[in-house]
Amino acid sequence: MAVIQATEQDVRMLARLIRAEAEGDGKLGMLNAGTTAVNRVRFNCSDFEDIRTVEQMTFQSPGGFEAVQKGYFYQRARDNEIQLARRLIQGERFHPAQRSLWFFRPPGACEPDWFGQPLIGRYKAHCFYEPLPEECPEMQ
Repeated sequence: MAVIQATEQDVRMLARLIRAEAEGDGKLGMLNAGTTAVNRVRFNCSDFEDIRTVEQMTFQSPGGFEAVQKGYFYQRARDNEIQLARRLIQGERFHPAQRSLWFFRPPGACEPDWFGQPLIGRYKAHCFYEPLPEECPEMQ
């Protein structure tokens, strides 16, 4: 059962987003980035209150994804990323991003916190951060 509502257009948008954000980190890297993206739609908290659709999450400004500012995001979704997006929409969550609402790619080591949010792990080039429990109690 889907954990967020998504049209076919949403599936393809999420597929394009995860490829543009994390293709260099491989399949699991894209699944981690996608877990974070779906969490932003799924959980109504912190910087993502009232973000309830894939489109709102993808183009949120400020606070959205940098990939939407690059031409690579606007290329056609590929079958393998579409399949990954479907898995994410069905509720699969991946370590270390299971409870992540933010990630970024630092030039070196991950900071222990990012804007007051604790580090929950790193996967290849990306560091993942989760909200404090009081900021997102529904995620507990």
